[in-house]
Amino acid sequence: MKVAVESDLFKYISDDSRDDFKDTAFLITDSSKRYLNEAKKRGFVYFITPQELSKYLNIDMQIIGITGTNGKTTTAAMIYSLLLDFGYRVGLLGTRGFFINEIKKRDKGLTTPSLLEIYTAINEAKNEGCDYFVMEVSSHAIVQKRIEGLEFALKILTNITSDHLDYHKTLQNYIDTKNSFLNDCDTKKLINKDDTNAKYPFQNTMTYGIESTATFSVKAYSLVDGITAQISYGKEEATFEFALFGKHNLYNALASIGAVKILLDAPLQDIALKFENFGGVLGRMQVVSQKPLIIVDFAHTHDGMEQIFQSFLHRKISVVFGAGGDRDRTKRPKMGYVASKYADKIYITSDNPRSENPLDIIEDIYSGIPNTLRDKLKIVRNENRADSIKCAIENLEHDEILLVLGKGDEKYQIIGEHTIYFDDVEEIQKNIRKNMQ
Repeated sequence: MKVAVESDLFKYISDDSRDDFKDTAFLITDSSKRYLNEAKKRGFVYFITPQELSKYLNIDMQIIGITGTNGKTTTAAMIYSLLLDFGYRVGLLGTRGFFINEIKKRDKGLTTPSLLEIYTAINEAKNEGCDYFVMEVSSHAIVQKRIEGLEFALKILTNITSDHLDYHKTLQNYIDTKNSFLNDCDTKKLINKDDTNAKYPFQNTMTYGIESTATFSVKAYSLVDGITAQISYGKEEATFEFALFGKHNLYNALASIGAVKILLDAPLQDIALKFENFGGVLGRMQVVSQKPLIIVDFAHTHDGMEQIFQSFLHRKISVVFGAGGDRDRTKRPKMGYVASKYADKIYITSDNPRSENPLDIIEDIYSGIPNTLRDKLKIVRNENRADSIKCAIENLEHDEILLVLGKGDEKYQIIGEHTIYFDDVEEIQKNIRKNMQ
């Protein structure tokens, strides 16, 4: 990436040694340092570090960083929405792309982009008068130091379960990586106290929880037909209700309300009332159809799936899902097992198989379903995701809910070396129209 800057020595900064070196400084990051010698050979004469970027890009604003296995995207969107409702100008960077004041600036890419992209986005938000910048922080970004040099006004941890073991190798490495984001004592932190994997210093730390006594606590709640909750912060109490589903979304709401309370110190009830304006995030517990009830969600780990299933314990569940190829294989049997715990009908299909044989991935998932349940449950294995969705809808009974999991608002499938257009929501809507004819 190459960006224009104001400097007496050079006009641009790049982290790509292949760029034209004329009037350009080479940014030495954890990822680009392997190309330092090549950059010198090509003619670069100016070199800067991430710590020096703030001389050339204005990043002087309140940055809120959110990490966790699940809930980053929704919690970030909730905080962004709340701050906008309070009249602030806000930037948002994450899985869904880059936004400034509800205007989309860049399409979705990596959860946490390259270091130079992040700095450039913050600089752009600052130039457009933003007061706050909300961003998701992935485990890859922490390891690869893509947030190096940034000073956060608030760091948030949603939870730590199991994911990306293809990259981190062990669960402990993954847990340690997430916790390393929180190990400084000077930055304000907001931690999910119910998560036993969270390890953090107590200095400048506030907590939130449903089961535990925490700084931000839930006194009472209902998850029937949406969420209603009474929450407390010290002597303050507030109530709110909204049309999202699931206990995990109550956690996300509590984290976002807590974050805005820390940042603005507004009355808790004022924050809670504005929260009711939040309409949800595409692909996250997205209600595609009410009758029959069909929901799309991005859940792609066994823990994420279980959170979704637990939102509908009062319903019969039918589920369509798969698992990504060339990724953590250890989670696949766990996904099959958790589906068999809650669902009556299970349609195991493709997600993004990439270079793997889709049928092998499906068998990995199927292997996690206990033998004692295989004959009791309706289990359909079909590598064609469109056919699986069609079959699930055609066989959906009036008292069942259909969950289509794993891809959320993604509009593609990666099969072999090809990326093809595919949208779960469109497939669902198409089949519902056919069934109504």
